[in-house]
Amino acid sequence: MKFRRFFLLMYTIAATQMLMTQIVFGMGSDSSSSEATKPVLNVDFEAGKKAIDQNDWAGAISSFNKVIALDSKNADAFNYLGYANRQLGHYEKAFDYYHSALRLKPNHKGANEYIGEAYLKQGDLASAEKHLAKLDDICTFGCAEYSLLKRAVAEYKQKNG
Repeated sequence: MKFRRFFLLMYTIAATQMLMTQIVFGMGSDSSSSEATKPVLNVDFEAGKKAIDQNDWAGAISSFNKVIALDSKNADAFNYLGYANRQLGHYEKAFDYYHSALRLKPNHKGANEYIGEAYLKQGDLASAEKHLAKLDDICTFGCAEYSLLKRAVAEYKQKNG
């Protein structure tokens, strides 16, 4: 009985640690730390993330455009460009950038979440639910992106019947 409680406690601690790691490091980015440390790109990439944190959408767009000019395969930069454009209400551009991120990295958690949220803003519940299902497949033990999109879908359904 004591072993069972000990095992359950250890499992709970490990699961909590994994979830917290995903929440802290996941938000919008899908790169491991080794991928995101290219020195030339890192300055503009970090400036773009800082601009997003400050709701400086134009600054973020400028910074991430510099990143993709040097690295056209940076799915995270395309994802953030989509996010910044969505915040400005430029949905056509946002969708183009999200699609670019997903072409490069189909299992990009941040891009799947953000494009799902964009579809909800455009009233396209079916497309949002497709990306929610994709996140459900990607996130074996759950992830912040899945939880956030699931909540957004539920709120959308509650408001729109």
